[in-house]
Amino acid sequence: MDRTDPLEDVLALLDTRGHLSTSLVAGGAWALRFDPPVDVKFNAVRRGRCLLEVEGAGPPLALGTGDCFLLTRARPFVLRSAPEDASGGAPAAAPEPVAAGPVFAAAPDGVARVGDGDDVLLIGGRFSFGDRARALLLDALPPVIHVPAGTRHAETVGWALAEIGRELQHRPAASTLVAEHLAVVMLVHVLRLHLADGTNGAAGWLGGLADPVVAPALAALHGRPAHPWTVAELAAVSGVSRSTLAARFRRTVGQAPLDYLTRWRIELASRRLRQGSDTVAAVARAVGYGSESALSTAFKRVTGNSPRAHRDRRRT
Repeated sequence: MDRTDPLEDVLALLDTRGHLSTSLVAGGAWALRFDPPVDVKFNAVRRGRCLLEVEGAGPPLALGTGDCFLLTRARPFVLRSAPEDASGGAPAAAPEPVAAGPVFAAAPDGVARVGDGDDVLLIGGRFSFGDRARALLLDALPPVIHVPAGTRHAETVGWALAEIGRELQHRPAASTLVAEHLAVVMLVHVLRLHLADGTNGAAGWLGGLADPVVAPALAALHGRPAHPWTVAELAAVSGVSRSTLAARFRRTVGQAPLDYLTRWRIELASRRLRQGSDTVAAVARAVGYGSESALSTAFKRVTGNSPRAHRDRRRT
């Protein structure tokens, strides 16, 4: 039985890329206000402590050395000094945040500085994705994913962050390329940790990966998307009855197994139409449809457009 990793599948489909930004050194009492990020933002605390405040995401989040976070929504946020760090252990009045843009724009040697001192060091960047990222991945994630240092399974995230830090500090040949690939490694591990946390409440196919019954069926669908799957075959893969798989899949993923297969085939067809030169009939065969008309019917039902119209629009 051919199986694949749906998480890897989706990240590859979305052309996931890591981009590093200017590091931040801070000390004393400080606060920076960031505009809503266009892409998925990440930061990691390599030294010291600070607070993260994300609009609409609850109370401030305390961050310490080794912690990292992802921001998956376009919401403004503030990074500020932890109160006890501002005056040797005594709480201090929170300073009014200043715009982060000018601070980072004026950063010498790739390091932005704010406040008085160097108690805190953060490295960060962003992840960019293809135009289907919101529907396929990001909507299934909470606005903020926090990975605290020292938690179970967090060692791999810490390793990736340490390697990124070394690349940025020593700047060997191709250091930016290596660091950005390491950032994608970090993203994969953060998503794994998120899935391993039984309280995360992940939705859609991402939640299905954490379900022991649904996950094998998802892997089988992704491994052989062109196969004419039946619910009975998928149930056998998962080792449960048809009714159990159908109910569990719908409850976890939000749609029936074969409906999920249809949508995944359309995603694969969409990529081939955008990036390749195959005929629509060849694309149809590659993703499991016996004819161009069968693909066209399914494609229009899912996207509202015909395959030819989709290809033409992408090329204009």
